[in-house]
Amino acid sequence: MSETVTISSLDGNETFTAYLAKPAGKPKAAIIVIQEIFGVNAGIRRKCDKWAEDGYLAVAPDLFFRFEPGLELDPDIEPQFQQALGLFGKYDPDQGVRDIEATIRWIRKAAGVAKVGCVGYCLGGKLAYMAAARTDIDASVGYYGVMIDQMLGESHAIANPLLLHIPTADHFVGPEAQQAMHAGLDGHPRVTLHDYAGLDHGFATEHGARRNEDGAQLADRRSREFFAEHLG
Repeated sequence: MSETVTISSLDGNETFTAYLAKPAGKPKAAIIVIQEIFGVNAGIRRKCDKWAEDGYLAVAPDLFFRFEPGLELDPDIEPQFQQALGLFGKYDPDQGVRDIEATIRWIRKAAGVAKVGCVGYCLGGKLAYMAAARTDIDASVGYYGVMIDQMLGESHAIANPLLLHIPTADHFVGPEAQQAMHAGLDGHPRVTLHDYAGLDHGFATEHGARRNEDGAQLADRRSREFFAEHLG
């Protein structure tokens, strides 16, 4: 079962909507699904629905609400892809992680679920890393997160488990950035990195040309096992 809910920002001066998918019974935990640059589109909603089918309360906040509320773009349509890149340039990730923190608080207080994880894609993968470093979220997963190599100085603040999926042929996160992530995080006791040889950015999308079926299934299985261990 799904619905749209409204969440207050941390300062209480704004509100934003979120797609909420509920499991059949009592949630075993909650998972925040953090959007790509394409908004809370059909693929992100499907991610939520699948987590709900696994017994989690799944919440996808509309993180672009300040300038493009309700955005839904298709990355396989070139003008929409270019529009999304432009929005990425406007987006403030520091504000975004505060909106994720507001979502964590809403889940714990309004939804009554204490254990909260997050899983993010692209921009959302970056925000999952930032949430692990800046909030008290219980577990975080990032798929092909961008610009993480530029935030390795925050890794000392990661207190709860973080899993990162890294496609080695990611044309947005090049070899040098990947090497920096491994150099900075491989020794971290709370961080696990998995490489996916020859796969590109977006390989685990639910719909469209970017998906690689074998890679997506492997990464998603690892994510399910990770959350089962750390949110159980």
